[in-house]
Amino acid sequence: MRSTIKVALAGAGAFGIKHLDGIRNIDGVEVVSLIGRELDKTREVAAKYGIQHVTTDLADSLAMPEVDAVILCTPTQMHADQTLACLKAGKHVQVEIPLADNLAGAEAVVAMQQQTGLVAMCGHTRRFNPSHQYVRQHIEAGAFAIHQMDVQTYFFRRTNTNALGQPRSWTDHLLWHHAAHTVDLFAWQCNSPIMQAHALQGPIHPTLGIAMDMSIALKAANGALCTLSLSFNNDGPLGTFFRYIGDSATYIARYDDLFNGKDEKIDVSQVAVSMNGIELQDREFFAAIREGREPNASVARVLPCYRVLHQLEQQLAAQD
Repeated sequence: MRSTIKVALAGAGAFGIKHLDGIRNIDGVEVVSLIGRELDKTREVAAKYGIQHVTTDLADSLAMPEVDAVILCTPTQMHADQTLACLKAGKHVQVEIPLADNLAGAEAVVAMQQQTGLVAMCGHTRRFNPSHQYVRQHIEAGAFAIHQMDVQTYFFRRTNTNALGQPRSWTDHLLWHHAAHTVDLFAWQCNSPIMQAHALQGPIHPTLGIAMDMSIALKAANGALCTLSLSFNNDGPLGTFFRYIGDSATYIARYDDLFNGKDEKIDVSQVAVSMNGIELQDREFFAAIREGREPNASVARVLPCYRVLHQLEQQLAAQD
């Protein structure tokens, strides 16, 4: 491995920009290629971040011998196929959540990673947010055990727009994207596999073709419970809010911030080298490449989450 890891980033939209901002803070990493759907807009983003190579075709970047690794911030429906393409091209890859929009795609990626031995990681950001890392450290120290997690994932997306309010070329999904964050985090924080999972969903949107409201209940093998409510109909406050109810404390996590049960803020500034979960996620990816090891949130480690999502999807289909 050369001293500087050279990266191609696919997806010049809202989340791609979050990664570019995070990478700016990481030594020894350079984004050398930017891939976007619209060439002019992609060129504008590339110019802002000093990226020389711009294209609308991932294959162009994969053909560049200097590219060591790829970060995929592309539409959900492209994730599995693009991750496979990166691995086949000999590139380490981090794909944004979700790994795939079906179990077969996720399993194919894991099989290819095992065949190539390359670093392949999925952007399960909740594993990296300082708020959740703080709780994790207390769990690992034996100072806290989860009895229940209550999670609200609420957005207002009755039209097809991204986090910046811009039109999307693809449709987001409550189950295969937003529920994936919580399903994975719950099992990871409990250190216990999910043994029971149940789901209900509201009406299918006539234009978007997806359920706009969903309720999920989970039980881990150790007895811990999780209740997850999701909606694209919620007109604020927006985001995902986690309440950890445990044997010794209650914690409320709001992205990178953490509060106790009395809504008093907990200082998590010393948990990691940054307060930015996306930056920490990227740091883990590049560290795993340098150290030749499996990263936290490797595709193999998050695969159980997608098996649960598949089970829930089958339940929902049977209810229609």
